[in-house]
Amino acid sequence: MRAPFHVGLTGGIGSGKSTVAALLAQLGAAIVDADAIARSLTAPGGLAVAAITQQFGPEFISADGAMDRERMRTLAFSDPGAKQRLEAIIHPLVAEETRRQAGAAEQAAYPCLVFDVPLLVESVSWRQKVDHVLVVDCLAETQITRVMARNGLARAAVEAIIAAQSSRLRRLQAADSVIFNDGLTREGLSAEVTALAPRFKLSLVPAN
Repeated sequence: MRAPFHVGLTGGIGSGKSTVAALLAQLGAAIVDADAIARSLTAPGGLAVAAITQQFGPEFISADGAMDRERMRTLAFSDPGAKQRLEAIIHPLVAEETRRQAGAAEQAAYPCLVFDVPLLVESVSWRQKVDHVLVVDCLAETQITRVMARNGLARAAVEAIIAAQSSRLRRLQAADSVIFNDGLTREGLSAEVTALAPRFKLSLVPAN
């Protein structure tokens, strides 16, 4: 069985990374979404909820049993130690589930495995795990506009999130290829993704 081509997909918040992942999936790639895994871990009944309650207190758990993301975000931005404690709970669980999903995709003989990892550039280990780093890029003002419209956050909150992420320059320096998703239509973005398909062992025809 041939090993799938491993792509590390990353980009700042609001860059369009999730849309690119969906387009790659349409072309036959398996997607392992680290953010989606993390959200499931902190959702009602998630594996991280009990440890978060013990570490931070029940006030950080909402009425439905999920982590209060807004309250935790506020704490993490004001207290780097709190951010580290949260990551110490979540990151090992994300890594475990990532390995499980990747193994399942390999057993299913997907030609390409895309790891959608927001913190790929910040990680020492991720670069060695992938064959190709694809960065979805756009201007900071575009990020702010998109996230304010999508999430209903204030400009200052979005700016704080962007400041906490890896810099745009650092991401671009780590890239093997870049999609500049600023001013592109959905069709234009799809064309950019399709152009990369042969490099990723993917079909040019969307999968059914």
